[in-house]
Amino acid sequence: MNAKHLADLILIAKDRPKQRMVLVNGVDGHSIEAAEQARRLGIVDVTLTGDQSQIETTCKGHEIDASHFEIVHAETPEDAALAAVRLIQEGKASLVMKGLINTDKYMRAILNKQFGLVVPGGLLTHVSLIDNPAYHKLLIVTDVAIIPFPTLAQKEIMIRYLIEVGQKLGIARPKVAMIAPTEQIIESIPACADAGQLKQMALDGHFPGGLVDGPMALDVALDKESAQIKNIQSEVAGDADCLLFPNIDSGNVFYKTNTRLCGSEQAAVVVGAKVPAVLSSRGDSAQTKLNSIVLATLMSR
Repeated sequence: MNAKHLADLILIAKDRPKQRMVLVNGVDGHSIEAAEQARRLGIVDVTLTGDQSQIETTCKGHEIDASHFEIVHAETPEDAALAAVRLIQEGKASLVMKGLINTDKYMRAILNKQFGLVVPGGLLTHVSLIDNPAYHKLLIVTDVAIIPFPTLAQKEIMIRYLIEVGQKLGIARPKVAMIAPTEQIIESIPACADAGQLKQMALDGHFPGGLVDGPMALDVALDKESAQIKNIQSEVAGDADCLLFPNIDSGNVFYKTNTRLCGSEQAAVVVGAKVPAVLSSRGDSAQTKLNSIVLATLMSR
């Protein structure tokens, strides 16, 4: 696999065995359109949970044949979420996608211990894939949506997830940059202090399969000239595959700047559960949701 753009991933996914996706409260047009596109591409078969009459009305309004989908009726978004995770538990779907439902309700269903989708002590974290025309390859980014202030232990797990995602996308040794305001180890700045400890862990062999460096300012991580000017000697500098942000504030701003001002395409999934969970914003386009479905299929075991 040699994917430099999200469009490449679609071609790769089309050559993989088709999977079953369950769309939680799939009553909105963008989600249904994305699901139908993925179905037409031969990437997934689709089960929709939610109000059947509303689903059928939305399909009709978008000139989509509702019979293309399996529909599991649910009266409320909460019921739709529980119906979806039950299907996952029963082995009737291999990935799940958020439709028209609040993120907290969606995540609460995935975390419901009754269904066992998250192993004890597991960590759910949000991973984004960004295709920015100004960068020479895809960027894998965490966390922009779920964990507000990850602890050192959580960052260790998040780095492992970044490496795993990178490897599943065909990157032999993903380069992970731990983003901070400066490359100096300044103990009063948590991003710098944590990155210093994590870098030592990397040097001690705690992150096999990846190359982890930091703390590293964003310009150094993404621009070789900036790294040269600052005299930063690192294989990661200017060529990062993955970015670990120190908190949700910085990660979310980066994600939305790419989305709204940079002409970027993106995909987003939640990792850490037994199956990938597509988590895109309710305002995301059908294309972004399709990209996220594709990423989830490539992440699925």
